[in-house]
Amino acid sequence: MKKWICLIVVAVLAELITETRAGSQIKVVDGDSLEIGARRIRLLGIDAPELFQECFDTEGVLYACGRQAKDYLQSMIDEGLSQGEKVKCKTYDVDRYQRDLSICHVGKRNLNFDMVKAGYAISYKSEMFSAPEKKAKSAHKGIWQGKFMRPELFRTLKREQEKQKNSKNR
Repeated sequence: MKKWICLIVVAVLAELITETRAGSQIKVVDGDSLEIGARRIRLLGIDAPELFQECFDTEGVLYACGRQAKDYLQSMIDEGLSQGEKVKCKTYDVDRYQRDLSICHVGKRNLNFDMVKAGYAISYKSEMFSAPEKKAKSAHKGIWQGKFMRPELFRTLKREQEKQKNSKNR
């Protein structure tokens, strides 16, 4: 019985679709997170640099790659909305922060895929977007133009630095 209930819940979650409606507020949080109204959405299968993360360009100069990732996602959404298209997100799961793990489209454009294809995100915990990642990497697009720290490692490093800072302040 429990197995059937779990299967039904998963099936319902897989079919949840968030679609923008007139008056809906869409907020791009960073290169892999959105808010549509009250719903918090994490783009499934990708990981973009953190908002304040910096990367090195081809000459070894630091640049705001996290901000660029956010701006690129925002530009795709703005372009679609200006053409009368809607943002639609299909939810497949929920993460530990209670964000919907979703694949989102603006019109026919797959935002998850295009973030990786443009080099503003990497494939994350899945092979779903490994092909566009390989193409972006070989073409030196986005974060692949120089050197960068994987976003997951960057988050871990920041957490550890915060722990050390807090332990010194005690």
